Amino acid sequence: MIYTHIAAAVIAALAAWLFQDNRYTAELAELRLEHANAVIKATSTLRAEQHAVTTKYQEAINAATTREVVLRRNADLARTESDSLRAQLSDAARRIAAAPPAAVAEYAITVGELLAVCSRERTYFAAKADGHASDVLTHREAWPVIPPE
Repeated sequence: MIYTHIAAAVIAALAAWLFQDNRYTAELAELRLEHANAVIKATSTLRAEQHAVTTKYQEAINAATTREVVLRRNADLARTESDSLRAQLSDAARRIAAAPPAAVAEYAITVGELLAVCSRERTYFAAKADGHASDVLTHREAWPVIPPE
């Protein structure tokens, strides 16, 4: 009879042990599943953020390349026009040397007016350039930075 009680106690203890083992195994499996889901979600979020940053970066590079092409074309055009003006100025210097005094005085007045226009234009474009430089600085200072973890 005592053996029956001992056997029943051992069987009950073994059953309790197996029940607890199964319960903890199930909890551990559930925790592993939650962890795996969290890792998958974090990875997905990180990839989406990386894609957004990469896309934005590529768009900025493409826009910069387009701007550079336009600026080079404009610089080439300005250089061509400058060469043309230089030739005209050289020709004008030869004509002024042989011109009567009244024509030289009229030319001086016209050149003075032209220089005044150039001065106003230079001031206008300098203010525009300062505004653009300020916009660039504001953009750089406002650019979102992902802090290191």
